[in-house]
Amino acid sequence: MLTRLKRLLLGAPRNIFDPRTYHNISLVALLAWVGLGADGLSSSAYGPDEAFRALGEHTYLAVPFTLAIALTVFIISFAYSRIIEHFPYGGGGYIVASRLLGPKFGVVSGAALLVDYVLTISVSIAGGADQVFSVLPPEAARYKLLAEAVVIGLMVLLNLRGVRESVAVLTPIFALFIVTHAVLIFGGIGSHLGAVPQVAMEVRQNFHAGLATLGLGGMLALFMRAYAMGGGTYTGIEAVSNGLQIMREPKVETGKRTMLYMAISLALTAGGIMLCYLLFHASPEPGKTMNAVLLQRFAGEWSVWGLPVGHAFVVLTLAAEAGLLFVAAQAGFIDGPRVMSNMALDSWLPHRFAQLSNRLTSQNGVLLIGSAALATLWYTRGNITALVTMYSINVFLTFSLTELGMSRFWIRKRKKLPEWKRSLPIHLIGLGLCSTILTVVVIEKFREGAWVTLIITSLLVGLCFWIRGHYERVKDSLKQLEETIHGAVMPAPDKLVPIRRAMPTAVLLVNRYDGLGIHGLLTIQQLFPGHFKNFIFVSIGAIDAAAMKGVEEVDHVRERTDRELQRYVTLGRGLGLAADYRMSVGIEVLDEAETLCLAISREFPKAMFFANKLIFQQERWYQSLLHNETAYQLQHRLQFAGLHSMVLSSRVFAESLSRSASAAPAPAH
Repeated sequence: MLTRLKRLLLGAPRNIFDPRTYHNISLVALLAWVGLGADGLSSSAYGPDEAFRALGEHTYLAVPFTLAIALTVFIISFAYSRIIEHFPYGGGGYIVASRLLGPKFGVVSGAALLVDYVLTISVSIAGGADQVFSVLPPEAARYKLLAEAVVIGLMVLLNLRGVRESVAVLTPIFALFIVTHAVLIFGGIGSHLGAVPQVAMEVRQNFHAGLATLGLGGMLALFMRAYAMGGGTYTGIEAVSNGLQIMREPKVETGKRTMLYMAISLALTAGGIMLCYLLFHASPEPGKTMNAVLLQRFAGEWSVWGLPVGHAFVVLTLAAEAGLLFVAAQAGFIDGPRVMSNMALDSWLPHRFAQLSNRLTSQNGVLLIGSAALATLWYTRGNITALVTMYSINVFLTFSLTELGMSRFWIRKRKKLPEWKRSLPIHLIGLGLCSTILTVVVIEKFREGAWVTLIITSLLVGLCFWIRGHYERVKDSLKQLEETIHGAVMPAPDKLVPIRRAMPTAVLLVNRYDGLGIHGLLTIQQLFPGHFKNFIFVSIGAIDAAAMKGVEEVDHVRERTDRELQRYVTLGRGLGLAADYRMSVGIEVLDEAETLCLAISREFPKAMFFANKLIFQQERWYQSLLHNETAYQLQHRLQFAGLHSMVLSSRVFAESLSRSASAAPAPAH
C-alpha cells in the first residue's frame, strides 16, 4: 500500500538509460524563465515596496531610483551571463568562488547560498501570503502562518515528483502575473501621460526643496539607504546560473536567453511599479502592501454596468503576485539541493546529499530545504521585512564573492584573453554595487535581523569545515590501511584458477578500489581459511548529481566501475584465488545491489555475501549521517530472502594501524 501511495504521489521511476529521459526533464528557455526567472521577477512584489518606504516623504527620488533599478538589473544580469559562459555546468556562486578564489571562499559562498535558498522559499511564501491576506478580513491573519506551512508542504511534494512537472503546473500562474502587471504598469503610466509636465515640475520643485533641506550629501545618503533597502529587488538573478544543469542543450545559449528574459522582465516590472507609486501618490497603509495600495488607486473604482470589475482586477492581480511568489519559491527547491549536491561531492556536506531518487530529484536536499524554510517562517512569524533583510545579506555576500572572483580572473588573464577590457569593468562595477548594498544593509539592519543571518551562515560554514575535516581524516586512514595491506599482496600466478559455480563462493560488495575493499578480501580469508573456492566482486555504479548529465555520463560511470572491479579481480588472482566480478549501474544503490545479489545467488547456489562497514573507536550519533548504512540494510534484505550475509567491520583510524605492516590486519568482530 505504501509503495502504491508513493507511486501515486511521486510518479513512476525514470529510466536513466533512455536518452529521452534527459530531454524530458530538461527545460527550454521559456520554462526555465518560469522555474528560475520567477525568483527574480517576483522580487518586484517586495523590493520596490521596501525602497519606496525607505524614501519617506522624498518620493520624488523615485524617478532616478527607477533608472538605478534598471541599470543595476542589467549590470548584474550581464555579469552572470559571462559566468554562464565560463562555468557551463552550473553551480553559480559556489563554483565560481571555489575555482577562482579557493575552497575556503567557496564554502563561504556555498553556505551563504544555502541560507539564501532557504530564505528564497520563506520570503516568497511569506510575501505571497501577505498579498493574499491584504484583501481578506483582518481576523483572517491568524491563519496566515498555517497557510504558508501548507503551501511549503505542497511545494515539497511537487519537487519530489520532478523539476519539469512542478514548473509545468506553475506556468499558468506565471502567465497571469505577466498579463495583469502589464495592464497595471502600461495602463498606469499611459493614464498619466497628459500629466507628465505637471509631474515633472513637481519632481523638480521637490528635488530643489530636498537639496536645500538635506544638502547634496544628505540626499545621496538617503538615496543609497533606499537603494540598499530595496536590494531585495535584485535577489534571484543568480538562480539561472546556479540551475544551468536542468536546462535544454545547448545549455549555455539556453541559460543566456533565460537570463535576458529575466533581466528585461524584472527591469520593466520593478521600475514600472516604482514609477507608478509616484504617479498615483501611493503611500503606506496599515495591513497592506504598497502594491495593494497602488492597485486600489489604479483600478479600485472601475465598474462596468454597475459591476465592480475594478475590485475583481485588484484581487486577481494580487492573487497573481501571490502565485508568482509561490512559483519563485521553486528556485529555492531547484537550486538549493543542487548547491548542496555540489558541496557534498566536495565533502563539505554529507555525501548522501549528492544522491538522487528514482525520480532523478535530490530528495534529501528538497526535504531539508523545505524543513529549514518552514522553521524560518515559524521563527520570524512570517514577517516579510525581517525575512527580506536576512535574505538580502546572503544574496549580496554571494554576489560580492562571485564578482570578486570574476574580477580576479580577468585581471590575471588580461595578457591572454583580449576581451578582458570589455568584461572586467562590468564585474568591477558589479562588485562595487553588491558590496555597497551588503555593507549598508548590515549596518542599517544589524539589530533588526541581520545578526541572525550572519550567525547562522557562520555556524554553517563552521559545520562544513568540520564535516570536511572528518572525511579527510577517514580518507587518510583508508590510505594508510591500503598502504599497510599492500605489503601482503602476492605476485600473480602463472596459471589462473577457474571458477566452479557449484563450489562455496564469497561475494564481496565493494565501492571503489581502496583499502576498505582489500581489507574485506583478506578478512574473509582469515575468517574462513580455505573454505571459499570462488571470489566474486560486486559493485554498483551510483548515478549521483555529478553524473546526471546524460546517457554518455552514465556510460562513464559504467566504465569507471568496470575498471575498479577489474583491479579487484587482478588482486584476487594475484593471491591465487578464482576471481570474477559482476556489476550494475543505478540510482537506488540498495535496490540495485539486492537485485544483483539475488541473481548471483541463482548463479552460485553456495554463495555467501559480504559487505564492508567502517567502525569508529567512539560511536557518535552523527556518524550515521556522514556514512551510509547500506551494508546493514542490504544484510537485512538478503537474510530475509533466505541468503547468508555478513557485514565486515573495519577500524580505519590511526590507532588501529599500529600492527605490523607485514601482516594483514585482523578483523574487528
